[in-house]
Amino acid sequence: MSNGSFVASKIFFTNGAGSHKEKLSSFEAALRDAKIACYNLVYVSSILPPNCKTISRDEGLKYLEPGQIIYCVMARIESNEANRLMSASIGVAQPTDWEKQYGYLSEHHAFGETDEKAGDYAEDLAATMLATTLGIEFNPETAWDEREKYYKESGLILKTRNITQSAIGKKEGLWTTALAAAVLLP
Repeated sequence: MSNGSFVASKIFFTNGAGSHKEKLSSFEAALRDAKIACYNLVYVSSILPPNCKTISRDEGLKYLEPGQIIYCVMARIESNEANRLMSASIGVAQPTDWEKQYGYLSEHHAFGETDEKAGDYAEDLAATMLATTLGIEFNPETAWDEREKYYKESGLILKTRNITQSAIGKKEGLWTTALAAAVLLP
C-alpha cells in the first residue's frame, strides 16, 4: 500500500448460482453458493495487479472476516424466465512478466451461452485487452483458439483462464442468478 491506496497481492476466483421468488434474494443465494455473501463487496474494474498471486477460494476466505469490505471484479446475470440459459464469466490474462506488468480481468454475462462459450469469450476479452496493451498485433476476426495460440507464442502472455457459472431459469418463475467473481486481497 502507498498513499492509503490498496494494491492486491492475492486473488481468488469463485462462482455460484441461486434462485428465489425475490430478485435480491436470488442474488444473495448465488453469493452464498460462491461463499462471499457475508462480505461487503465493492466492484472494481479489470486490472490484475503485477505480482498478484492466485490462491484457492478456501485459502482466500481465511484472510477475510464477516462484514469486511472486499474488492472484486464480478460478472452477474439474472432472469425470472423459465428455462432461460444464462452464464456469467470472469476471464483472466496474465503477462509473462507478471512480477512487473499488470494483466487483465474481464467480465462477461450472456443469455443462451454454455459455460464453455461464455468462458472462452471472457478469456478472449481479457487476452485481447492485454495484447493491445503489450503492443501485440493481431487480426480481431481470427477465431479465439488461433489468437490464443498466437498470443502465447508471442512470449508476452503467459496464461489465460476463466471461471464461469451457468444456470437455467426455474419453471416456477423464480428469479435465478448466476455469478462469477475475482476477489482481490491485500
